[in-house]
Amino acid sequence: MNEVFEEYGSDPIALCRTWYEEATKTEPNDPEAICLATASKDGIPSNRWVLIKDISDKGFKFHTNAESQKGQEIAQNPHGAMNWYWKTQRKQIRIVGKIEQVGEEESDDYFETRPIERKIGAWASKQSQPFDRRADMEDAIKKYEKEFSGVDNIPRPPYWKGYRLVPESIEFWIAHKDRLHTRFLYTKKDGEWTATWLCP
Repeated sequence: MNEVFEEYGSDPIALCRTWYEEATKTEPNDPEAICLATASKDGIPSNRWVLIKDISDKGFKFHTNAESQKGQEIAQNPHGAMNWYWKTQRKQIRIVGKIEQVGEEESDDYFETRPIERKIGAWASKQSQPFDRRADMEDAIKKYEKEFSGVDNIPRPPYWKGYRLVPESIEFWIAHKDRLHTRFLYTKKDGEWTATWLCP
């Protein structure tokens, strides 16, 4: 049997969930925060932190404004990468794959769980777009607070979407002294995962 499989198992998604659950007990802030890298159609990269809302065999799900920079880049170039780093655990995970949009119903279901303030914020913010005065943002919030006053279920903005990074490779990293870190890589081919150690 593969040595990595013997030590860490043959299912990297399950291992991601295990490490994430461990991190929720020690990280003081946002253990679900992951650095998402996308690129323009010309290959110019950009990255930012997003919050993972679901880890499943399908992949790693997050939600965002489809008209934002990352949303536009995903539409132009669906390849992406994610990096999780938990300082308290001294562990990180790198995930590479393609990003796909989830269904409208799935996006609706998650939007319903958001606090009302975040729903208002999704309507008020034209994410990644410049504006001249901070008051403009505050005025937009007040506008939608008034518009949705008394509304029990604020609808999801049409541009607010769910996305899932479908992994093609997942690398795990555990810090050790003298920079001799433990690294191992899972790669998916023909629907099956293989694994190998990587030099630190």
